[in-house]
Amino acid sequence: MRRWLLAGIALLLAACASDDRPPVVVLTTDAGVIEIEMVVTAAPLTAANFLRLAGEGHFDGAAFYRVVRPDNDNGDPVISIVQGGRQNAPQVFPPIPHESTAQTGLRHVDGAVSMARLFPGTASSEFFVCIGDQPALDHGGTRNADGEGFAVFARVVVGMHVVRAIHATPDEALVGDGYLAGQVLSQPVRINSVRVK
Repeated sequence: MRRWLLAGIALLLAACASDDRPPVVVLTTDAGVIEIEMVVTAAPLTAANFLRLAGEGHFDGAAFYRVVRPDNDNGDPVISIVQGGRQNAPQVFPPIPHESTAQTGLRHVDGAVSMARLFPGTASSEFFVCIGDQPALDHGGTRNADGEGFAVFARVVVGMHVVRAIHATPDEALVGDGYLAGQVLSQPVRINSVRVK
């Protein structure tokens, strides 16, 4: 895992080498373009992981496939997010250390991009975008019993209207069962490419 993280950090440094601005990653989707700005100084490991996956083309052909909002949330407290990645794909990448919001000082505010996980230290490639402020997802929040929250690593700077449009998908287009009941898009929004700008 150490070699894998070092490769990601090398990509992150290369992306930042041209100037002092944080790298911006462009997600070209069937619903429109979304640009996210990486918060590399606060969450270097998580940002490096995402940049490495983008650089290797892992997200090309992935999708935004899950929407969670007050009318379909099966957890407590209620949250609003759009989740992306490769639904039901086997985890082929090693998990990354958990950079909690207590460590980074970042928060799950409107447009924040964060890593999905089961337990702390299990995140690898699934990610989500917050719709509105979601303090329950921060360290100390009660969405997870462990209280560790999720790891914010970027924020949407262009295309939040695209994210909101996906989030507002009509109920009849949502499927899923168990914990995901009523949250999975019957026609996921394809992510055609993810590239550093």
